[in-house]
Amino acid sequence: MTTQRLPSWRPGPAREAILSFLDGIDAVPVDDRVAYLDNDGTMWCERPAYVQYGFFLDFLRRAAVNDPALALRPEFAAVLDNDTAQISEIGLPRIAGALAALFDDRTPAEFAAAVDDFAERYRDPARDVPLASLVYQPMLELIAELRAHEFTVGIVTGGGTEFVRRVSLRLYGVPPELVVGTMIGYSFTRDERDRPVLQRTVHQMGAANEGPAKVANIQSQTGRPPILAAGNSGGDREMLEWAQASEHGGLAILIDHDDADREYAYESTAATFQDAEPITAVAERLGWVTVSMADDWEQIFAVASTPRA
Repeated sequence: MTTQRLPSWRPGPAREAILSFLDGIDAVPVDDRVAYLDNDGTMWCERPAYVQYGFFLDFLRRAAVNDPALALRPEFAAVLDNDTAQISEIGLPRIAGALAALFDDRTPAEFAAAVDDFAERYRDPARDVPLASLVYQPMLELIAELRAHEFTVGIVTGGGTEFVRRVSLRLYGVPPELVVGTMIGYSFTRDERDRPVLQRTVHQMGAANEGPAKVANIQSQTGRPPILAAGNSGGDREMLEWAQASEHGGLAILIDHDDADREYAYESTAATFQDAEPITAVAERLGWVTVSMADDWEQIFAVASTPRA
């Protein structure tokens, strides 16, 4: 072991467990060395709000300037006013559906251009830093260590697949085809010159990508089960259990947000259903590797940032 492996990870049980697992990976066929890492709260900061939510909010604000009637729709009024009580009353699924519908009939290229524009302009509201500075440096090092052991690394998100696919290559070096998330449908039409056109729809394909749906979607979209998985919330539980149960002997890693000084301190929960048990209690009971941000990470963010006062 050298100090160059996982350099932002402090010596301790979590770092040792990860390196020990990887050092014993030679007996596992390379094709079976697959890892999936959750995105929000595992690869990048999800507080004070999800980045993808910020994308839709930014687009809504600009769209409402050209079409003031949008601001009268209850879902959009609640979002624009940041009315948390009204948002809770309306419900996250309805809010998410309304926001996704802003891109109804847009082509994949048009949606990609909107994501690129947002990613270039984005500044985190709490730290006033760009998107790349919300990524966790220790997790980038974990990806590098996994690749050094010939792992295929995928990103899993509870949010919209297409948004994360557009940023995953530049932020994590993960290609779009290895991103699994909540899917929307597309319609095939033809333009006035009879050329094929693909357009987004408001139809969500299956359940939101949390809980059991994550396991089902990984299998249906990639066909490659993990032997290592990392997550941070109850929405990742089944994915972590799946990895741990691998026939090769898998590793489940839970990121615990317990550093109020450098990031945030909170109990991560699923976004679309109520957790039956705190995820940290699940991790302890099932023998997962729990990573304390406060104790196990020497550096948290990929680019040093200072929270606003």
